[in-house]
Amino acid sequence: MRFAINHITAPKLSLEDFFATARNLGLTEVEIRNDLPDIVGTVDPAAVKAAAEKAGVTIISINALYPFNVWSGDLPARAVAMADYAAASGAKALVMCPLNDGTAVSFDDLVAALKAMKPILEERGLTGLVEPLGFPVSSLRTKAEAIKAIKAINAAGCGDVYRLVHDTFHHHLAGETEFFPERTGLVHISGVVDPTVSVADMLDAHRVLVDGGDRLENITQIRALEAAGYDGPYSFEPFATEVHELEDPVAAVKDSIGHISQAL
Repeated sequence: MRFAINHITAPKLSLEDFFATARNLGLTEVEIRNDLPDIVGTVDPAAVKAAAEKAGVTIISINALYPFNVWSGDLPARAVAMADYAAASGAKALVMCPLNDGTAVSFDDLVAALKAMKPILEERGLTGLVEPLGFPVSSLRTKAEAIKAIKAINAAGCGDVYRLVHDTFHHHLAGETEFFPERTGLVHISGVVDPTVSVADMLDAHRVLVDGGDRLENITQIRALEAAGYDGPYSFEPFATEVHELEDPVAAVKDSIGHISQAL
């Protein structure tokens, strides 16, 4: 397995300290963000690239362009700006998340957004990582629907521009059973251990590091992806405050890596 780490795992760390933490964990692949923490809005992309090169890490993605499937208002300009930033920072891909407020977005609008975004990505040598969100209020819940839309603009399939994010949390929430390893470019891993919350009520705030109390069947999902030939990174993406407040995130992530490796 190729483990990676998303900056949201330890958002209080500076960019340089985050990269150093990744290396301390024996990892060389990282994800940076434009929200928690907002690296995109606060650090010059050339400085990001220099820091990554100095630390010896690869920025596999920037999280996230939202809501990518509503191609109106300021989204086109934000998409170009984020793609420019990604290219200048040395990032390989942009994570693209759908509208998640209970408003429906038509399939035709989804296709139109992917079609509009494609040349922006191509011109900068970037991959678009489409991440369906499994929440009941999400406008794009399943990977199957995302693939259908991608195929609608590219008869050959995902090609070199679009890949999927398989998020173990969202896969579980959506009740999706099909895996698409050949179309997957990144896997986000996190666990839910709260025994009282129903699946329908699970939120980002419940997402912790994967351990023996996990309710999302991370191990089962990872086994299925591995058996089907997925060979990309598995990136830790916990949103829970209790993870963000950890005094020693390195030890916690090491424990999670150990648990997953032993369970497999």
